[in-house]
Amino acid sequence: MKDFIRFYPIVSTLVIIHLALWFFINFLQLPIGLRFFQWGAGYNLGIHNGEYWRLVTPIFLHGDFMHALFNSFSLVLFGPALEQMLGKFKFLVAYFAAGIIGNLATYLIEPTAFYSHIGASGAIFGLFGVYVYMVLFRKDLIDQANAQIVMVISIIGLIMTFLRPGINIYAHIFGFIGGFALARILLSNVKPFSPWRNQSNRNDGNPVQFNSNRWNKRRVLPRGTGKTAIWIVLGILVLLGIMSRIL
Repeated sequence: MKDFIRFYPIVSTLVIIHLALWFFINFLQLPIGLRFFQWGAGYNLGIHNGEYWRLVTPIFLHGDFMHALFNSFSLVLFGPALEQMLGKFKFLVAYFAAGIIGNLATYLIEPTAFYSHIGASGAIFGLFGVYVYMVLFRKDLIDQANAQIVMVISIIGLIMTFLRPGINIYAHIFGFIGGFALARILLSNVKPFSPWRNQSNRNDGNPVQFNSNRWNKRRVLPRGTGKTAIWIVLGILVLLGIMSRIL
């Protein structure tokens, strides 16, 4: 956990904010938390009346624990690689620009709607948009196995968008489009994700250096373990989505 926070501080901070706000608003139900929720939830009529901060604040808020957990889990799975590749600033641009584009589209399509909307899903779908752009146009940044996983997850996410009740479809679709549209600029001059880059940074200033050839001597995990783990993760994501629909 300490290394994860060190290597991926933006993803870690966003997850902490998600869970902390859920804890104060939904679990403790503190008056200040409930007021913040009312102040920050996406509300198109409020935006229409000049409350433009509501294009940003819904990205941090969630309806219940399963909602916060599902989005945080998705961010932990798919955010770190992009944070390393893009760097902190461009990752923040990708995340919040996609989330704002999704909320802006929600407003422009129904500017005087009375319903409210919350959640980081639009921003996370923006990250998927960046990944899909890599799969289609920057194959030098992603291998074939991960490209297949990205496409499967994106298709499942889009299908669930239309099947699950209470989903802000506009935020998902336009968040994805926003991430895809920005990807060409964001992915300029970036290197593919590499866990060894983190290992190298960890050993900076340490006379004991990582020996990259030691993996040639023995295999720590059986062949195929990585692919199996990835499909297990996919199953967990689908299960969380189903649970969030039932609970």
